[in-house]
Amino acid sequence: MPTRTNLFAAAFLRTNGRWSGAEVDLSEAEIADDVGDAVSEALGLSGDELVLLCVEVEDEWFALVRYEGELDPRVFLSDAQAGASDPLGELFAELAGIAVDKETPDLGVRPGGDFELLADFGLRAEELLELSVEEGMLPADVLSVVAERLSFGEELDRLR
Repeated sequence: MPTRTNLFAAAFLRTNGRWSGAEVDLSEAEIADDVGDAVSEALGLSGDELVLLCVEVEDEWFALVRYEGELDPRVFLSDAQAGASDPLGELFAELAGIAVDKETPDLGVRPGGDFELLADFGLRAEELLELSVEEGMLPADVLSVVAERLSFGEELDRLR
């Protein structure tokens, strides 16, 4: 996958009630498992931690991926059709279990994936959905709100 200047990806590790983060290089991600490998490499994971990956692409879409131990990743994608014309979007759609309709890609913004992935942190599915489709909210804005709600806003700002 070619290097993109319009991509921001950072992973946040939660240990002892605190978050720490690192930028994640997704330029080599070609299959869905490569995303998890890039997160593990960026944070030096041992395998049983709670990690949240935040990705924003071109003010167009964002993804949140929750890794927790050996469980399958849980993914929220702000636009289920991100994979119709974007190879990285296709990887996140695959992780989220979303079937991308490449025949009719202009279906408007429709979030998809796991709407409840942050509910145990106090961000309900309805709120995440509302933030994702709110007029005038860019992916960076939504990720900032999510980061503030989960108490890693300063860490996100530091990495940007």
